[in-house]
Amino acid sequence: MTDKIKVAIVGSKFAADFHADSYSRNAEVVMTAVAAIDNLEPFSARWNIPRTYSDYRKMFASEKLDLVSVCAPNFLHHDVVIAAAEAGINVFCEKPLATTVEDARAMLQVCREAGVKLFYGEDWCFSPPLKRALEIVAEGALGQVLYVKAKECHNGTHSPFARDKKTCGGGSLIHLAIHPIGWVLHLLGDSGRNKVVEVFARCNDGLENNYVHKQNSGEDFALAIMKFADGQHALIEGNYITVGGMDDKVEIYGSEGNIKVDLTLGSCVNVYSRPGYKYALEKADNTTGWTRPAVDEFLNLGYVDELAYAVDCIIADRQPMYGCSPELGLACVEIISAMYASHASGAVVRGQWG
Repeated sequence: MTDKIKVAIVGSKFAADFHADSYSRNAEVVMTAVAAIDNLEPFSARWNIPRTYSDYRKMFASEKLDLVSVCAPNFLHHDVVIAAAEAGINVFCEKPLATTVEDARAMLQVCREAGVKLFYGEDWCFSPPLKRALEIVAEGALGQVLYVKAKECHNGTHSPFARDKKTCGGGSLIHLAIHPIGWVLHLLGDSGRNKVVEVFARCNDGLENNYVHKQNSGEDFALAIMKFADGQHALIEGNYITVGGMDDKVEIYGSEGNIKVDLTLGSCVNVYSRPGYKYALEKADNTTGWTRPAVDEFLNLGYVDELAYAVDCIIADRQPMYGCSPELGLACVEIISAMYASHASGAVVRGQWG
């Protein structure tokens, strides 16, 4: 393939921005169109996207596309992916793959039948610090991996769709903890062969039962434990009660050593400012005093490399690895569904996921 990969985006808010930023860095890509219900003109102007549509179906019918990024609210992922597949377009879907297990399974089936590639956006699998951690694990530096702790936390979402569990699929468990869940599957799951066999979870119950976000119908705090068939355990956390900026951390404990990775608060830049400055990191609400501003946040979190990887797969006509595959996305939705069931029953839920 010698022509540039023609890409479109569905959505025009936060996730669409980091997709557009990542594509703009890729010499193999040209962004041709965007579809959204609002913010279209500012978004298209910012990223020099020539054509806009208020209806993604019209965009799929009118444009000759190689890849579409689905950056719409969670509850729309199923419909947009299905429409893209039926139009013969490869799809990159943001997390979560879907809000229900049934929808996620249907998406995989339709994409297979249509012969299009479906990529799942777990950016942690492409984060340079976490890729380095995996290299060290693969060298045997930690011996046998026994236990992993991983979390994504911040002070709450501004999206009305994410605050409503009907449109989000839940609360902080599906919206934040899905990142550490997906990455731990990438680390320990052996491409789906080392299944998760037990989960146990505790969450807040939304609205007045939340710690802070009484207007959210989904939970603002969630903890969960996963047990793998090979015996490893993982402790997963996702919450909206953490102030001071997004806090993503991973700890890996082995028989011969351990690794601790701070993705978001571990910048090598230290700043002290009395008046403050424009931006430090995602969800930080001030920049006064001592701060540690992110350095190329989109690259560090893996967004740039995950989208470059998807483009390379299209050019080379190869299927994605497990960490970017719809099978990983489906496993995440299945595991989170089991975690919600565990919270509701107060008991361990057993099965085979991954």
